[in-house]
Amino acid sequence: MLANAALILPDFALIALGFVLFHRFGYERGFWVALERLVYYVLFPALLFNAIVATRYTFAADGGLLLVAVASLLAAAALGFLAAPVLRPPAALLASGAQTSYRYNSYLGLALAQSLAGGPGVAQIALVFAVCIPLANLIAVSTMAQHSRAGLARELLRNPLIISTVGGLAGNALGLQLPQFAAQALGRLGQASLALGLICVGAGLSLAGAATHRALLGWFSAVKLLLFPAVALALALAVGLPAEQATIALLFAALPTATSAYVLATRMGFDGAPVSFLITAQTAASMLTLPIWMAVASGLFA
Repeated sequence: MLANAALILPDFALIALGFVLFHRFGYERGFWVALERLVYYVLFPALLFNAIVATRYTFAADGGLLLVAVASLLAAAALGFLAAPVLRPPAALLASGAQTSYRYNSYLGLALAQSLAGGPGVAQIALVFAVCIPLANLIAVSTMAQHSRAGLARELLRNPLIISTVGGLAGNALGLQLPQFAAQALGRLGQASLALGLICVGAGLSLAGAATHRALLGWFSAVKLLLFPAVALALALAVGLPAEQATIALLFAALPTATSAYVLATRMGFDGAPVSFLITAQTAASMLTLPIWMAVASGLFA
C-alpha cells in the first residue's frame, strides 16, 4: 500500500500546490477562472483527441474494459439516485449532487494512469474516457435539465470533452494520421494539461456547503469512493479482464468526482456550494481510498 501511496503522491502534491497558491499567494480569482478555461477548453481536449487518434483499438481487445467501465458507471449512477426514496432530498439538490457519485476527475485519472502503466495505461484510460465522458455528461445534463432552463442538446453540443472524444473516435475509425508537427503540438498541449489541471483542482477546493444535508453528501461520496470501485472490481473479475485492463478499470472507478461537476451545476443555475464541498471532500478522502484500491488491484491482478 505504501508503494501505491508513493505513486499518487506527486499528483496530490500538485493539487496541494494549487490550494496553497490560491489561498496564500494572492492570485486573483480571475486568473484561476482563465486558467481553468484554458485547461478545460484547449489543453485537456487536445490530450484526449491526440491519445484516442494515435492508438489503434479493437473491440476484441478492448470491449471487455469498456463493458466494465460503462456498466459500473451506470450502476454508480443508479446507486446515487437511490438516495431519492431513501433520504427524500430536495429535487434540485439531488439533481445537481447525484452527478458526484458517478463522474470522475479525468485530470487525476490520466496522471495516475501514466504513473501506473505509462503510455499504454494512458491510451486505455483515454478510451474509457472517450466512451464514458459523453455518457456521464448525458446523464448529468439530462437530469439537471429537468430542473433548469438550460437545454439538453445545447449543453451537450458545447461540451469540449464530448467534442474532442467524439472527434477522436471518428478520426480513429477513419484511420486518420496526423502530420508529425500536429501530433507533436497536440502532445505538448496535452502534457501541459495534466499539471495545470491538477493545480486548478487544488485551487478550486472549498468546504462551503458542508453544513447542508450531510447524510445525502455522505451517500454520494460513499457511492463514488467505495461502491463504484467495488462494482467495477466485481465486474472485472467476472469478465476476466487482463491484469492491466482490470487495474485501469478499478482506477477509473475509484477516482474522486470531477471538478467540472461544479462548473456544470452553476452554469445550469443550481447551488454550487454542496457540489464544491463534495469535490473537496472526495478529493481529500481519495488520498486514502485510492492507494487501498490500487493495493487491492496489485494483490488480485499482479
